[in-house]
Amino acid sequence: MNIALWLDRAGRSHPARAAIGYGTRVIYDYGTLAARAARIAGGLSALGLSPGDRVAIAAKNCVEYVEAICGIWHAGLAAVPANAKLHGRELGYVLEHSGARLCFATSGLDAEIASYAPKTLERLIVFGTPDYERLLAGDPVPAEPRDGGDLAWLFYTSGTTGRPKGAMLSHRSLAQAGFAYLTEVDPTAPGDSILHAAPMSHGSGLYMMPTVMQLGVNVVPESGGFEPDEIYGLIGHWRRTSMFAAPTMIKRMVDADASGDPADIRSLIWGGAPMYVEDARKALDRFGPRLAQIYGQGESPMTITRLTREEVADCDHPRWLERLGSAGRAYACLEVAVADGEDRPLPPGEAGEILCRGDVVMSGYWQNPDATAQSLKGGWLHTGDVGVFDKDGYLTLKDRSKDVIISGGSNIYPREVEEVLLKHGAVREVSVIGRADPEWGEVVVAYVVGQAPPTELDALCLAEIARFKRPKDYVFVDALPKNNYGKILKTELRERDKTRRV
Repeated sequence: MNIALWLDRAGRSHPARAAIGYGTRVIYDYGTLAARAARIAGGLSALGLSPGDRVAIAAKNCVEYVEAICGIWHAGLAAVPANAKLHGRELGYVLEHSGARLCFATSGLDAEIASYAPKTLERLIVFGTPDYERLLAGDPVPAEPRDGGDLAWLFYTSGTTGRPKGAMLSHRSLAQAGFAYLTEVDPTAPGDSILHAAPMSHGSGLYMMPTVMQLGVNVVPESGGFEPDEIYGLIGHWRRTSMFAAPTMIKRMVDADASGDPADIRSLIWGGAPMYVEDARKALDRFGPRLAQIYGQGESPMTITRLTREEVADCDHPRWLERLGSAGRAYACLEVAVADGEDRPLPPGEAGEILCRGDVVMSGYWQNPDATAQSLKGGWLHTGDVGVFDKDGYLTLKDRSKDVIISGGSNIYPREVEEVLLKHGAVREVSVIGRADPEWGEVVVAYVVGQAPPTELDALCLAEIARFKRPKDYVFVDALPKNNYGKILKTELRERDKTRRV
C-alpha cells in the first residue's frame, strides 16, 4: 500500500483541519496539503518520471518538505532525503549513487549541489521558485498504486566511516515504524502537534506520516532547526506538542534559561544516541513524566527498542536507575536478540551483538549486495552495536563493536566509564576511547569538556567501577568532534589522539 494514501484520505475526510504549521501560524489545512501533494505528483509525472524512480530532497527543514515528500510518494516514486548539512561533494555522491533523476533543494543549497551534481541528475528544483510553482500548476493525479515491498525511502547512513550506504525502506517498513511509534511511544490524537527541530531528512522526518495518519499538525520552527527559546515558545503555542531530539538537544533545553509549562508537552523523545543517566534524571526533574527513548538505526528506522514515558518516570521501581540507563524493551513488531560471533543467542547478562528482524527492517542496501549479505546474514539485521539483556527483557547498549576497548584481555565499554565521569559537576561532556599500548594492548583515555581535576575524576572512577577501567589519561578539550546529527565521532577522536602523541 502507498503510504501517501494517508494524506489523501485525510484531505477527503477532514479538509479543514490544520495540517502544517510554520512558527505559530497554520500554513495549510489537510484539504490544501493533499491537493498540493497530488499536483506535485502530477507535475513530476509530466516531467517523465516513472514509478520507482528516485527523487532526492536536499533541504533544510521547511514547509515544502512535507508536501514534496508526499508528492513523491503519491507519484509512486522513491524519496532520497539527504542531510542539508553535508558538503556538496557528499551530496553529489548521494545523488549519483542513488541515481536520482531530480533533486528538490532549499535556496542557497542549489549552488553547492550544482557544483557536484552528477550527469544522471536531470533537474534541480529549488523550493519557492517558478520551477517549483510550475509543478503545482497542473492537474492533480490519483495516488499511484504501490506494493508494500516497493521502495519508499532511500535512507543514507551518516557515514562516520567510509562511504554512506543507502538503506532501502519500503512502504511496509515505514508503515510498521509509524504504527509502532503511535502505539508504543507517542499516542497521538487529532489536533496534536509535532515540532520538527531535528533534521526532517532523518529521525524527525520519520514521524511526519504517523502525524498525518492521526490528523495531527506537523510544525516547522521558523529558524528551520533547534533554538531552545524558540522551541519553548512553540511548545506554549501548539496543542499537546511532541518533539524528537538528540540527547544533546534535550540537555540544552534543560540548561536553557527559558520559561515554559511542561504540561504543554506531550512527549520529548530522544534517540540517535544514548542519554547518560545523570542527564536523563535532570531532564525528568525539568519536564516531568513526558520523556521517552527510542533505539533504532536507519536500517530499522528508529525502531528496535523503546523506553516508554511511564518507564522513564517510574522512579519507585527498585531497578529504576538500571532501566533508565537502558534502551528499553523490544518493539512488538520485531524480534531482538543479543548474539555471539556465530549468531547464537546469548542468555541475559552476557554482552554480544544486537540483532533484529521483522517487517520494519530494511530490505537491503541500494546497489551493494555484499554489504546487504553481510548485514542481513541469516535473516537478521546485524546492527554492529554491543548490548546486553537483563532478565526482564531490558536492553542496555554498551557501545559500537568497534568502540569496545580491550585492555589486558578484558573488555571495557566506554559508555560505562563515561556515565561515571559525567557524575562530576564540572564535566559537561566526555568521550572515552582506547589508545594503543605495547604492554596492555589498549589503555583507556578520556577526552573531557570541563575543568574537573584529574585526581577527583580518578577518585570518582575508583569509587564506582573496577580499577582496570579507570582512564590512564585525561585530555581536556573545548569541544568534542561531532557529525551533523550531534553524534560524537570517536573515529576522528582516535585519529586526533594518534597525532597528539606523535
